[in-house]
Amino acid sequence: MKYVVLVGDGMSDEPVPELDGKTPLMAARTPNLDRMVRTGIGGWCRITPEGYSPGSDVANLGVLGYDVTSCYTGRSPLEAAAMGVELGPEDVALRCNLVTLGGEPAVMRDFSAGHIPSAEAAQLIRDLDAALGGEELRFHPGVSYRHLLVWRGGTDATHCTPPHDISDREIAPHLPSGEGAELLNRLTRESWALLADHPVNRARVARGELPATSIWLWGQGRRPRIQTFRERFGKSGGMISAVDLMKGIAQNIGFERIEVEGATGWIDTNYAGKAAACIDGLKRHDLMCVHVEAPDEAGHAGRLDYKIQAIEDFDAKIVGPVLDYLEAQGEFRALACPDHPTPVALKTHTRDPIPFAMCGTGIAADANRAYDERLLACGSLSFDPGWRMMYHMLERPAPA
Repeated sequence: MKYVVLVGDGMSDEPVPELDGKTPLMAARTPNLDRMVRTGIGGWCRITPEGYSPGSDVANLGVLGYDVTSCYTGRSPLEAAAMGVELGPEDVALRCNLVTLGGEPAVMRDFSAGHIPSAEAAQLIRDLDAALGGEELRFHPGVSYRHLLVWRGGTDATHCTPPHDISDREIAPHLPSGEGAELLNRLTRESWALLADHPVNRARVARGELPATSIWLWGQGRRPRIQTFRERFGKSGGMISAVDLMKGIAQNIGFERIEVEGATGWIDTNYAGKAAACIDGLKRHDLMCVHVEAPDEAGHAGRLDYKIQAIEDFDAKIVGPVLDYLEAQGEFRALACPDHPTPVALKTHTRDPIPFAMCGTGIAADANRAYDERLLACGSLSFDPGWRMMYHMLERPAPA
Protein backbone atom coordinates (compact mmCIF):
# COMPACT_ATOMS: atom_id res chain seq x y z
CA MET A 1 0.00 0.00 0.00
CA LYS A 2 1.24 3.47 -0.91
CA TYR A 3 0.14 6.65 0.87
CA VAL A 4 0.16 10.30 -0.18
CA VAL A 5 -0.57 13.44 1.83
CA LEU A 6 -1.17 16.58 -0.27
CA VAL A 7 -1.19 19.79 1.78
CA GLY A 8 -2.46 23.04 0.27
CA ASP A 9 -1.22 25.30 3.06
CA GLY A 10 -3.87 27.76 4.24
CA MET A 11 -6.21 26.69 1.44
CA SER A 12 -9.50 26.95 3.36
CA ASP A 13 -11.09 30.34 3.97
CA GLU A 14 -14.29 32.19 4.80
CA PRO A 15 -17.12 33.46 2.54
CA VAL A 16 -15.94 36.42 0.48
CA PRO A 17 -18.34 39.20 -0.64
CA GLU A 18 -16.52 39.56 -3.99
CA LEU A 19 -17.40 35.90 -4.67
CA ASP A 20 -21.08 36.35 -3.75
CA GLY A 21 -20.57 34.64 -0.43
CA LYS A 22 -18.49 31.77 -1.74
CA THR A 23 -15.07 30.88 -0.39
CA PRO A 24 -12.02 30.71 -2.69
CA LEU A 25 -12.28 26.89 -2.55
CA MET A 26 -15.91 27.05 -3.66
CA ALA A 27 -15.10 29.46 -6.48
CA ALA A 28 -11.96 27.70 -7.71
CA ARG A 29 -12.08 24.94 -10.33
CA THR A 30 -10.96 21.81 -8.46
CA PRO A 31 -12.04 18.72 -10.44
CA ASN A 32 -9.36 16.50 -8.88
CA LEU A 33 -10.06 17.41 -5.26
CA ASP A 34 -13.76 16.92 -6.06
CA ARG A 35 -12.87 13.54 -7.58
CA MET A 36 -11.20 12.51 -4.33
CA VAL A 37 -14.42 13.32 -2.46
CA ARG A 38 -16.66 11.60 -5.02
CA THR A 39 -14.63 8.37 -4.99
CA GLY A 40 -13.87 8.53 -1.26
CA ILE A 41 -14.98 10.57 1.70
CA GLY A 42 -15.10 14.23 2.66
CA GLY A 43 -14.84 15.31 6.26
CA TRP A 44 -13.37 17.77 8.70
CA CYS A 45 -10.89 17.88 11.54
CA ARG A 46 -9.70 20.33 14.18
CA ILE A 47 -5.92 20.37 13.84
CA THR A 48 -4.85 23.10 16.27
CA PRO A 49 -5.34 22.13 19.94
CA GLU A 50 -6.78 24.51 22.49
CA GLY A 51 -4.10 26.84 23.83
CA TYR A 52 -1.90 26.71 20.71
CA SER A 53 -1.58 29.27 17.94
CA PRO A 54 -2.68 27.93 14.53
CA GLY A 55 0.76 28.12 12.95
CA SER A 56 1.93 25.88 10.15
CA ASP A 57 4.35 24.19 12.56
CA VAL A 58 1.65 23.01 14.97
CA ALA A 59 -0.83 22.30 12.18
CA ASN A 60 1.42 20.27 9.89
CA LEU A 61 2.71 18.16 12.76
CA GLY A 62 -0.96 17.44 13.47
CA VAL A 63 -1.69 16.52 9.85
CA LEU A 64 1.21 14.04 10.03
CA GLY A 65 -0.23 12.41 13.14
CA TYR A 66 1.71 14.10 15.95
CA ASP A 67 0.09 15.35 19.14
CA VAL A 68 1.94 18.65 19.63
CA THR A 69 0.97 18.81 23.30
CA SER A 70 3.61 16.15 23.91
CA CYS A 71 6.39 17.01 21.41
CA TYR A 72 6.33 20.66 20.31
CA THR A 73 8.91 23.20 21.54
CA GLY A 74 8.59 25.98 18.94
CA ARG A 75 8.73 26.72 15.24
CA SER A 76 12.30 27.91 14.80
CA PRO A 77 14.01 24.79 16.17
CA LEU A 78 12.30 22.84 13.36
CA GLU A 79 13.61 25.31 10.80
CA ALA A 80 17.09 25.14 12.33
CA ALA A 81 17.16 21.40 11.64
CA ALA A 82 16.30 22.03 7.99
CA MET A 83 19.13 24.53 7.70
CA GLY A 84 21.68 22.17 9.23
CA VAL A 85 22.08 24.36 12.32
CA GLU A 86 22.81 22.20 15.34
CA LEU A 87 21.25 23.55 18.54
CA GLY A 88 22.91 22.94 21.88
CA PRO A 89 20.87 22.27 25.03
CA GLU A 90 21.14 25.94 26.11
CA ASP A 91 20.46 27.42 22.65
CA VAL A 92 17.26 29.15 21.60
CA ALA A 93 16.37 29.47 17.91
CA LEU A 94 14.22 32.33 16.62
CA ARG A 95 12.71 32.91 13.18
CA CYS A 96 14.23 36.07 11.73
CA ASN A 97 11.95 37.49 9.02
CA LEU A 98 13.11 40.24 6.70
CA VAL A 99 10.14 42.61 6.57
CA THR A 100 9.14 45.97 5.16
CA LEU A 101 7.99 48.61 7.64
CA GLY A 102 6.46 51.90 6.59
CA GLY A 103 4.85 55.02 7.96
CA GLU A 104 5.10 56.89 11.23
CA PRO A 105 4.29 55.27 13.59
CA ALA A 106 5.74 52.18 11.90
CA VAL A 107 3.31 49.74 10.26
CA MET A 108 3.94 46.16 9.07
CA ARG A 109 3.72 46.92 5.37
CA ASP A 110 4.92 43.50 4.13
CA PHE A 111 5.96 40.53 6.29
CA SER A 112 7.98 39.07 3.37
CA ALA A 113 9.82 42.19 2.12
CA GLY A 114 8.22 41.67 -1.26
CA HIS A 115 9.16 37.98 -1.30
CA ILE A 116 12.79 38.97 -1.47
CA PRO A 117 14.90 36.40 -3.39
CA SER A 118 17.13 34.13 -1.32
CA ALA A 119 20.39 35.40 -2.85
CA GLU A 120 19.62 39.03 -2.01
CA ALA A 121 18.36 38.12 1.45
CA ALA A 122 21.51 36.12 2.18
CA GLN A 123 23.65 39.21 1.58
CA LEU A 124 21.57 41.17 4.08
CA ILE A 125 21.64 38.41 6.71
CA ARG A 126 25.41 37.95 6.38
CA ASP A 127 25.95 41.67 6.87
CA LEU A 128 23.58 41.71 9.85
CA ASP A 129 25.53 38.84 11.36
CA ALA A 130 28.82 40.66 10.85
CA ALA A 131 27.47 43.78 12.53
CA LEU A 132 25.21 42.37 15.26
CA GLY A 133 26.36 38.78 15.70
CA GLY A 134 29.01 37.31 17.94
CA GLU A 135 29.54 34.45 20.34
CA GLU A 136 26.08 34.92 21.88
CA LEU A 137 24.12 35.68 18.71
CA ARG A 138 24.38 34.16 15.24
CA PHE A 139 22.28 34.95 12.15
CA HIS A 140 21.85 32.21 9.53
CA PRO A 141 20.46 32.81 6.00
CA GLY A 142 17.50 30.72 4.89
CA VAL A 143 15.00 30.91 2.01
CA SER A 144 13.52 34.18 0.71
CA TYR A 145 12.44 36.25 3.74
CA ARG A 146 12.71 33.37 6.24
CA HIS A 147 15.94 33.27 8.30
CA LEU A 148 17.25 32.18 11.68
CA LEU A 149 18.80 33.69 14.78
CA VAL A 150 20.46 31.41 17.33
CA TRP A 151 20.74 32.88 20.81
CA ARG A 152 23.31 31.04 22.90
CA GLY A 153 22.07 30.71 26.47
CA GLY A 154 18.91 32.64 25.59
CA THR A 155 15.37 32.42 26.89
CA ASP A 156 12.37 30.93 25.13
CA ALA A 157 9.91 32.71 27.45
CA THR A 158 9.64 35.93 25.45
CA HIS A 159 6.22 36.76 24.02
CA CYS A 160 6.61 37.28 20.27
CA THR A 161 4.03 37.89 17.53
CA PRO A 162 4.28 36.44 13.99
CA PRO A 163 4.61 39.32 11.51
CA HIS A 164 1.96 37.87 9.20
CA ASP A 165 -0.54 38.33 12.05
CA ILE A 166 -0.16 42.12 12.00
CA SER A 167 -0.19 43.04 8.30
CA ASP A 168 -1.02 46.75 7.82
CA ARG A 169 -1.04 47.31 11.60
CA GLU A 170 1.21 49.38 13.85
CA ILE A 171 4.09 47.30 15.14
CA ALA A 172 4.60 48.99 18.54
CA PRO A 173 1.94 46.99 20.46
CA HIS A 174 3.29 43.74 18.96
CA LEU A 175 7.02 44.03 19.59
CA PRO A 176 8.53 41.29 21.81
CA SER A 177 7.63 41.60 25.48
CA GLY A 178 8.56 39.87 28.71
CA GLU A 179 11.75 38.03 29.50
CA GLY A 180 14.45 38.63 26.88
CA ALA A 181 12.46 41.31 25.05
CA GLU A 182 15.01 44.07 25.67
CA LEU A 183 17.68 42.27 23.63
CA LEU A 184 15.33 41.29 20.80
CA ASN A 185 13.95 44.81 20.49
CA ARG A 186 17.45 46.27 20.51
CA LEU A 187 18.45 43.97 17.66
CA THR A 188 15.34 44.99 15.73
CA ARG A 189 16.04 48.71 16.14
CA GLU A 190 19.71 48.31 15.22
CA SER A 191 18.74 46.44 12.05
CA TRP A 192 16.91 49.54 10.78
CA ALA A 193 20.06 51.61 10.37
CA LEU A 194 22.03 48.72 8.87
CA LEU A 195 19.37 47.98 6.26
CA ALA A 196 18.31 51.53 5.45
CA ASP A 197 21.03 52.28 2.90
CA HIS A 198 22.20 48.77 2.05
CA PRO A 199 23.14 48.26 -1.63
CA VAL A 200 20.68 45.38 -1.93
CA ASN A 201 17.83 47.63 -0.81
CA ARG A 202 18.95 50.52 -2.99
CA ALA A 203 18.84 48.20 -6.00
CA ARG A 204 15.41 46.86 -5.01
CA VAL A 205 13.97 50.35 -4.67
CA ALA A 206 15.46 51.33 -8.03
CA ARG A 207 13.62 48.39 -9.61
CA GLY A 208 10.35 49.37 -7.94
CA GLU A 209 10.53 46.52 -5.40
CA LEU A 210 9.98 46.65 -1.66
CA PRO A 211 13.14 46.98 0.44
CA ALA A 212 13.82 44.84 3.51
CA THR A 213 13.81 47.56 6.15
CA SER A 214 13.84 45.51 9.36
CA ILE A 215 14.22 42.11 10.94
CA TRP A 216 11.33 40.59 12.91
CA LEU A 217 12.08 37.97 15.57
CA TRP A 218 9.52 35.34 16.64
CA GLY A 219 8.81 31.57 16.79
CA GLN A 220 11.40 30.91 19.50
CA GLY A 221 12.11 27.50 20.98
CA ARG A 222 14.67 24.88 22.01
CA ARG A 223 15.70 21.67 20.29
CA PRO A 224 12.75 19.22 20.22
CA ARG A 225 12.70 15.48 20.74
CA ILE A 226 10.21 13.95 18.31
CA GLN A 227 9.54 10.28 17.60
CA THR A 228 10.32 9.32 14.00
CA PHE A 229 7.48 8.45 11.66
CA ARG A 230 8.83 4.92 11.30
CA GLU A 231 8.87 4.49 15.08
CA ARG A 232 5.35 5.89 15.31
CA PHE A 233 3.71 4.22 12.31
CA GLY A 234 6.20 1.69 10.91
CA LYS A 235 6.35 3.55 7.58
CA SER A 236 9.09 5.31 5.65
CA GLY A 237 8.37 8.73 4.19
CA GLY A 238 9.54 11.64 2.10
CA MET A 239 8.78 15.37 2.17
CA ILE A 240 8.56 17.80 -0.75
CA SER A 241 8.31 21.47 0.20
CA ALA A 242 9.89 24.82 -0.57
CA VAL A 243 9.97 26.05 3.03
CA ASP A 244 12.45 25.30 5.81
CA LEU A 245 9.69 24.62 8.33
CA MET A 246 8.47 21.55 6.45
CA LYS A 247 12.02 20.44 5.69
CA GLY A 248 12.74 20.75 9.41
CA ILE A 249 9.70 18.67 10.30
CA ALA A 250 10.94 16.08 7.81
CA GLN A 251 14.39 16.10 9.40
CA ASN A 252 12.94 15.58 12.86
CA ILE A 253 10.57 12.74 11.95
CA GLY A 254 13.05 10.87 9.75
CA PHE A 255 11.58 11.67 6.33
CA GLU A 256 13.74 12.04 3.26
CA ARG A 257 13.93 15.71 2.31
CA ILE A 258 13.46 15.89 -1.46
CA GLU A 259 14.59 19.12 -3.12
CA VAL A 260 12.81 20.34 -6.25
CA GLU A 261 14.46 22.92 -8.45
CA GLY A 262 12.26 25.98 -8.83
CA ALA A 263 10.22 25.35 -5.66
CA THR A 264 9.69 28.86 -4.28
CA GLY A 265 6.83 28.83 -1.77
CA TRP A 266 4.96 31.34 -3.94
CA ILE A 267 2.52 31.12 -6.87
CA ASP A 268 5.43 30.71 -9.29
CA THR A 269 6.57 27.46 -7.65
CA ASN A 270 7.44 24.40 -9.73
CA TYR A 271 4.21 22.42 -9.33
CA ALA A 272 5.04 19.92 -12.04
CA GLY A 273 8.42 19.24 -10.51
CA LYS A 274 6.84 18.59 -7.13
CA ALA A 275 4.34 16.13 -8.60
CA ALA A 276 7.12 14.30 -10.48
CA ALA A 277 9.25 14.15 -7.34
CA CYS A 278 6.33 12.71 -5.38
CA ILE A 279 5.78 9.98 -7.95
CA ASP A 280 9.49 9.16 -7.95
CA GLY A 281 9.58 9.13 -4.14
CA LEU A 282 6.78 6.58 -3.97
CA LYS A 283 9.13 4.07 -5.59
CA ARG A 284 11.26 4.02 -2.42
CA HIS A 285 8.93 5.17 0.37
CA ASP A 286 5.62 4.07 1.86
CA LEU A 287 4.30 7.61 2.20
CA MET A 288 4.99 10.90 0.43
CA CYS A 289 3.95 14.33 1.64
CA VAL A 290 3.74 17.22 -0.83
CA HIS A 291 3.38 20.65 0.75
CA VAL A 292 2.42 23.73 -1.28
CA GLU A 293 2.85 27.09 0.44
CA ALA A 294 1.28 29.32 -2.23
CA PRO A 295 -2.37 29.42 -1.00
CA ASP A 296 -1.19 30.47 2.46
CA GLU A 297 1.08 33.20 1.12
CA ALA A 298 -1.76 34.51 -1.05
CA GLY A 299 -4.04 34.59 2.00
CA HIS A 300 -1.45 36.52 4.01
CA ALA A 301 -1.11 38.99 1.14
CA GLY A 302 -4.89 39.45 0.98
CA ARG A 303 -4.80 38.49 -2.70
CA LEU A 304 -8.03 36.73 -3.58
CA ASP A 305 -6.96 36.32 -7.21
CA TYR A 306 -3.67 34.71 -6.26
CA LYS A 307 -5.36 32.39 -3.78
CA ILE A 308 -7.81 31.08 -6.36
CA GLN A 309 -4.94 30.65 -8.82
CA ALA A 310 -2.86 28.78 -6.23
CA ILE A 311 -5.75 26.44 -5.39
CA GLU A 312 -6.44 25.69 -9.06
CA ASP A 313 -2.74 25.07 -9.77
CA PHE A 314 -2.49 22.79 -6.73
CA ASP A 315 -5.48 20.82 -8.01
CA ALA A 316 -4.43 20.61 -11.66
CA LYS A 317 -0.67 20.23 -11.32
CA ILE A 318 -0.27 18.28 -8.05
CA VAL A 319 -3.47 16.46 -7.10
CA GLY A 320 -4.41 15.37 -10.63
CA PRO A 321 -1.08 13.84 -11.77
CA VAL A 322 -0.40 12.17 -8.41
CA LEU A 323 -3.90 10.70 -8.24
CA ASP A 324 -3.65 9.43 -11.84
CA TYR A 325 -0.39 7.68 -10.98
CA LEU A 326 -1.76 6.11 -7.81
CA GLU A 327 -4.89 4.82 -9.49
CA ALA A 328 -2.79 3.15 -12.18
CA GLN A 329 -0.45 1.42 -9.72
CA GLY A 330 -2.71 -0.53 -7.38
CA GLU A 331 -3.46 -0.21 -3.68
CA PHE A 332 -3.16 3.31 -2.27
CA ARG A 333 -4.67 5.88 0.04
CA ALA A 334 -4.52 9.63 -0.58
CA LEU A 335 -5.33 12.53 1.73
CA ALA A 336 -5.70 16.17 0.67
CA CYS A 337 -6.24 19.06 3.09
CA PRO A 338 -4.97 22.43 4.25
CA ASP A 339 -3.15 22.67 7.55
CA HIS A 340 -5.24 25.63 8.74
CA PRO A 341 -7.42 28.34 7.19
CA THR A 342 -5.76 31.58 6.04
CA PRO A 343 -8.68 33.89 5.18
CA VAL A 344 -7.81 36.61 2.67
CA ALA A 345 -9.92 39.10 4.62
CA LEU A 346 -7.94 38.51 7.83
CA LYS A 347 -4.50 37.94 6.26
CA THR A 348 -3.63 35.47 9.03
CA HIS A 349 -4.39 31.96 10.28
CA THR A 350 -7.45 30.89 12.27
CA ARG A 351 -8.13 27.91 14.53
CA ASP A 352 -11.25 26.90 12.62
CA PRO A 353 -11.64 23.26 11.52
CA ILE A 354 -10.37 22.28 8.08
CA PRO A 355 -12.02 20.16 5.36
CA PHE A 356 -10.25 17.07 4.08
CA ALA A 357 -10.68 14.56 1.25
CA MET A 358 -9.54 10.94 1.60
CA CYS A 359 -9.79 8.24 -1.05
CA GLY A 360 -8.30 4.94 -2.08
CA THR A 361 -8.26 1.27 -1.19
CA GLY A 362 -10.86 0.25 1.38
CA ILE A 363 -12.46 3.70 1.63
CA ALA A 364 -16.15 3.52 0.72
CA ALA A 365 -17.61 6.55 -1.04
CA ASP A 366 -19.99 8.77 0.88
CA ALA A 367 -22.68 11.11 -0.47
CA ASN A 368 -20.46 14.19 -0.81
CA ARG A 369 -19.47 15.36 -4.26
CA ALA A 370 -17.36 18.52 -3.84
CA TYR A 371 -14.31 19.55 -1.86
CA ASP A 372 -14.78 22.83 0.00
CA GLU A 373 -15.76 24.24 3.39
CA ARG A 374 -19.30 22.85 3.16
CA LEU A 375 -17.74 19.60 4.37
CA LEU A 376 -17.42 21.26 7.79
CA ALA A 377 -21.18 20.84 8.11
CA CYS A 378 -21.91 17.72 6.03
CA GLY A 379 -18.67 15.72 6.12
CA SER A 380 -19.17 12.05 6.90
CA LEU A 381 -16.06 11.73 9.07
CA SER A 382 -14.49 14.05 11.64
CA PHE A 383 -11.43 14.07 13.89
CA ASP A 384 -11.01 16.14 17.03
CA PRO A 385 -8.14 16.17 17.88
CA GLY A 386 -7.04 16.26 14.24
CA TRP A 387 -3.84 14.23 14.66
CA ARG A 388 -6.05 11.13 14.78
CA MET A 389 -6.74 11.56 11.05
CA MET A 390 -3.36 10.07 10.11
CA TYR A 391 -4.02 7.00 12.26
CA HIS A 392 -7.29 6.49 10.39
CA MET A 393 -5.61 6.83 7.03
CA LEU A 394 -2.93 4.29 7.96
CA GLU A 395 -5.48 2.00 9.64
CA ARG A 396 -3.71 2.18 12.96
CA PRO A 397 -5.39 2.40 16.39
CA ALA A 398 -4.94 5.90 17.79
CA PRO A 399 -3.56 6.29 21.33
CA ALA A 400 -6.12 7.11 23.99
